[in-house]
Amino acid sequence: MNFTQKYADWFRHLLPSPFSIAILLTLLTFFISLFVSEKSTSILLLDWQAGLWQSNLLAFAFQMLLMLVLGHALALSTFFDKLISSLVHPIKTTGQAAAIVTISTILVAFLNWGLGLIFGAIIARKIGESFTKNQLPLNYPLIGAAGYVGLMVWHGGLSGSALTKVAENGHIQQIASNSSLPEAIYYGDTVFSAMNMTAFGLLLVLIPVTFYKIGNKSKYAIPAINSVIISDEKNVNLQGAEHIDHLQILSKTIGALLLGLAIFMAVSIDRPALSFITPNFINFTMLALCLLLHKNFSAFLSAIDDAIKGSSAILIQFPLYFGILALMQSGGLIEIISNWFIAISTTKTLPIFTFFSAGVVNVFVPSGGGQWAIQGPIILDAATKLNVPLSKMILALAYGDQLTNMLQPFWALPLLSITGLKAKDILPYTLILLLIGMGVFMGVLLAF
Repeated sequence: MNFTQKYADWFRHLLPSPFSIAILLTLLTFFISLFVSEKSTSILLLDWQAGLWQSNLLAFAFQMLLMLVLGHALALSTFFDKLISSLVHPIKTTGQAAAIVTISTILVAFLNWGLGLIFGAIIARKIGESFTKNQLPLNYPLIGAAGYVGLMVWHGGLSGSALTKVAENGHIQQIASNSSLPEAIYYGDTVFSAMNMTAFGLLLVLIPVTFYKIGNKSKYAIPAINSVIISDEKNVNLQGAEHIDHLQILSKTIGALLLGLAIFMAVSIDRPALSFITPNFINFTMLALCLLLHKNFSAFLSAIDDAIKGSSAILIQFPLYFGILALMQSGGLIEIISNWFIAISTTKTLPIFTFFSAGVVNVFVPSGGGQWAIQGPIILDAATKLNVPLSKMILALAYGDQLTNMLQPFWALPLLSITGLKAKDILPYTLILLLIGMGVFMGVLLAF
């Protein structure tokens, strides 16, 4: 048995479920907050309870869940099913499968994190089905990990929480309470900056090559994966107004009209390029595409039903992480972590320490938007004091946040639901991704 396999088996034996991890992190955060804070146990408990139901964070949670559900529903459309099947058909070895899944998932996740997560999960599942049907050996956990790689590039992409928020006019000044800061920082300085494009290009090469080599040396077994159910119209006896739900011309017309409106919003807005890309715009566009690409309303709603099942575990865990965030805020943990890194930083090292602090915070609070809301003002203030470009600091936070998703399995829940794998199956390989990403992100932050 090679080293990689021993390493994988060790993790499978060690790790509990993501829900148990969330509970353990809550307890750990509470006791650390109790130690470092002057607040009493009762005050911390009340702050934690209130944090579970913060209206602004619950609104964000719904926004992110809608992005995930619509992305999942879009991936279940006939168009994406055929696209995924065409990618899977020629694959015959684990190495080939790992390379194809990582490349395609990274590209899709750059466009949208929810679509990338579900696309990666479905293509991993499709490969498992194909290898089962053809009786070919496969390292299925490696392919599952390959389908999760999008969560390591998403925050530097078009749907990155911090990047979309800072592109909203007035957001930076509001969150930092500083009117001297720019009104907005647009995608040209973040997503499509030379630094971010370099990091993205390196990941697009290094990860597939590494996983290809691991796939060729892995332990193989013929998987037993039944066909995934892609939502489709069922044969039903339609009565009266039920025919409306099955009118193809109606759903596609409305989808085309909504997509046309989205395009109009994108080209007509009188702001710098790409400033129109916000979470609401992304969700609106995906809703339009879902209606356009699914056969009718009935098929779309069937896909939504399937998608919601995949997001149920995230729904119940979101409040737990909001509670952790409230504890870290109430006890001053985020400020302690961030300010400690700032205190030992120089103009050159501040982005690196921001990167690491964001990675640490993300383990406890795996929510890019929630993390930006708390940590954003701190890094903006530090960047101003040390004269570091704001766009670089925002990307440093984004890199740290997305990187430790490879350690924190919260966002893997939909993928685990679709593939039938467990967190302990994929984490040995996602930690390899973490090491690759750490080298790439630190390299670009130092080089630019």
